[in-house]
Amino acid sequence: MPRGRRVSAARPAPPPAAKGPAPRWPEARHYAALDLGTNNCRLLIARPQGSGFAVIDAFSRIVRLGEGLATTGRLSDAAIERTLAALRICADKLKRRNVALARSVATQACRQAENGAEFIERAYRETGIALDIITAEEEARLAVLGCHALLEPGDGPALVFDIGGGSTELVLVDSHAPVPRILDWHSAPWGVVSLSEATGQSKAVDADARAAAYADMRARVRESFAPFVARLRPPKGTPRLLGTSGTVTTLASVHLGLASYDRSAVDGLIVPSAAMRAVSARIAAMSVKERAQVPCIGNERADLVSAGCAILETILDIWPAERLGIADRGIREGILRRLIGGAPL
Repeated sequence: MPRGRRVSAARPAPPPAAKGPAPRWPEARHYAALDLGTNNCRLLIARPQGSGFAVIDAFSRIVRLGEGLATTGRLSDAAIERTLAALRICADKLKRRNVALARSVATQACRQAENGAEFIERAYRETGIALDIITAEEEARLAVLGCHALLEPGDGPALVFDIGGGSTELVLVDSHAPVPRILDWHSAPWGVVSLSEATGQSKAVDADARAAAYADMRARVRESFAPFVARLRPPKGTPRLLGTSGTVTTLASVHLGLASYDRSAVDGLIVPSAAMRAVSARIAAMSVKERAQVPCIGNERADLVSAGCAILETILDIWPAERLGIADRGIREGILRRLIGGAPL
């Protein structure tokens, strides 16, 4: 499989501080997966359980590592400092949880930035976390490995997608196997951060300007999907669609009318596509201030969620599924499945 700029291999975590009694082995063996995206830094720490794993600790923070990248081609000093602060928290958790084996990956922002490799080296020096810059293909494979269990049963290929901060991955899979076989995949250079910054949609002050910005976003995404669409064939049977990202989990929360985010209510949820389109259209018509007042969106996502809506609606255009599966799992879970169970894909 193609690799990123660094060797993509699992690395031993930094040794834990020598405090208290030594953990039992292998019962106390813990594993960790860290996913540093263009917008978020996410960590999962787990232990083997049955044929899978049980999560014992988690961390997620919006760091906006790719903020301004579309304009400058570089990771900004402010974005780097925000991200390093989050990585220090992750490093502390790795030590306190006696993690034996960890894999940490970085995606589109670090792939694209002129100073991506420089940032990776600094992160290792200051936190001890060795980030691997993975390819878009491996990013897509890990996402599918982490969430495919939530695909609805059915005939014919299914489409799995991951809307990130700097890119969107589309993966066509044959799910008639314990681990889906990837038939085709595509990475588009638009995520919620890159698309928002390229179109300036968050600065649209009136309804007409917001509508124009939304149409612009939809057109850009549609163009970027064109090579993949040209290869698609009409699906046999009932089209199946599964999404993993902050966009789909946020929109599903709005659809449910949740007062605050509840993973147990969202992960594995099946939502009519028409309902997700309606939620997307309603949010896209709002001002940033109005979006910030919506539970489960808030200030942190208010200026980016419209771009996610545009990407989602365009995906619904190209794959006519009547229902959309929602996954609050993805790259981190895919990494853990490989570390703990040696899962292929």
